[in-house]
Amino acid sequence: MLWEEALESIKASVTADVFSLWIEPLRCREINDDGVVLAAPDPYFSGYVDRHFRDLIEGAVAAVGAKPLRLILTEEARPSAPVVAPPTPRRLPFTPEVAQTNRMLHPRYTFEEYMVGESNILAESACKSIAAKDDAIGPCLYLNSGTGLGKSHLTQAVAHKVLRDTPMTRLHYLTAQQFSREMVRGIQGRAMEQFKNKYHDNCDVLLLEDVHVLSGKKKTQEELNLLLDYLIRCGKRVIFTANVGPRDLNIDGELRSRMMSGLVATIQNPDVATRLRIVAGKARQHGICLPPDSISYLGRSIMGDVRQLESALIALKTRARLADGLISQAMIEEVVAAVAGCPQSLTPQTVAELICRQFRLSMDDLQSRSRERRISLPRQIAMYLCRKHTDSSLGDIGKQFKRNHATVIHAIKTINTKVTRDASLAGQVNLLSGQLNS
Repeated sequence: MLWEEALESIKASVTADVFSLWIEPLRCREINDDGVVLAAPDPYFSGYVDRHFRDLIEGAVAAVGAKPLRLILTEEARPSAPVVAPPTPRRLPFTPEVAQTNRMLHPRYTFEEYMVGESNILAESACKSIAAKDDAIGPCLYLNSGTGLGKSHLTQAVAHKVLRDTPMTRLHYLTAQQFSREMVRGIQGRAMEQFKNKYHDNCDVLLLEDVHVLSGKKKTQEELNLLLDYLIRCGKRVIFTANVGPRDLNIDGELRSRMMSGLVATIQNPDVATRLRIVAGKARQHGICLPPDSISYLGRSIMGDVRQLESALIALKTRARLADGLISQAMIEEVVAAVAGCPQSLTPQTVAELICRQFRLSMDDLQSRSRERRISLPRQIAMYLCRKHTDSSLGDIGKQFKRNHATVIHAIKTINTKVTRDASLAGQVNLLSGQLNS
């Protein structure tokens, strides 16, 4: 296809970051006598491509086609996130009323606004299955991650999707702390029958956040265990979130077993490519126009959670208002220093991400047990560079690659020996070291 051939030409002409941020999202609608019609995600994106990449795209199309064609940009029609619940249909007599959950939901926490990468694709796919009532992943979904990595976003995205598609669904979204308090009020007010009726008889979907706070609350654990047993037997949908895995929870064994009866998905820190997409997307949301170099600098400098990235963009927007809308590199560096600290020290994850990009591997490849040379050699180089360029201990380096410290020592010795005998490998390692120091 003409556009696919042109893409290959464009890919060779720009950096990987620019291609993934501004070219790859474009979708070819049609090619006709008037020109090549490409769809962009939104008007801001379309305008930026028109100003910065029109000549490049038209030139690439002309180079692979029979005649020059004009670039025609349009925007994809994207469903807007619902801010309020759709009007509730008339209910049949004795039909329970749907819980008013929408007031607790963030309007932008939808699947459309969620940035997917290697670190979270399993969790995102599982949540979509839950929302679609697909039982392939089991009766429960357990999401765990550190703070600010998207657990609540995905959980609320499920709620938005379910209530948008089936408004009469009886959905309860709350934290484990709220569940515990509600149960205690029910006991003190002798209203446990109403409590049980709400969650046992009038619940199709239960979304319970931060279940790690249930540690030590035996009565709440007992009640939740009974509820979960009932919901699973009735084929209801349940999602739990926590900041640790289920095996690390200090809870009753039966309750832990039921929580693990479906899929357990861990959300890792986003890789560089995902962080760049997050920065670009959040910048568009806040109406901030950033060139690719600035997006790259922000995404590579702020290694923390997604909230830190958004915090940096909000700070940047505020400072830009005081400077008549102008955003300078110095301003960006000040914001990064305030949010993440500067300079950003290298970590084993940073090194691993660089190796993944250079050798076209995934993080799962580096952490796998595979001994194929195409994987084992980059893994050893990564461990060697971690030892050389980071302050991490052998144990911490091993954790990044799911190895023990003895394996790390062996990898370092192996690369040390090889670089003295193999000039090509030595040059490659020096090149990678230069990129880490830049």
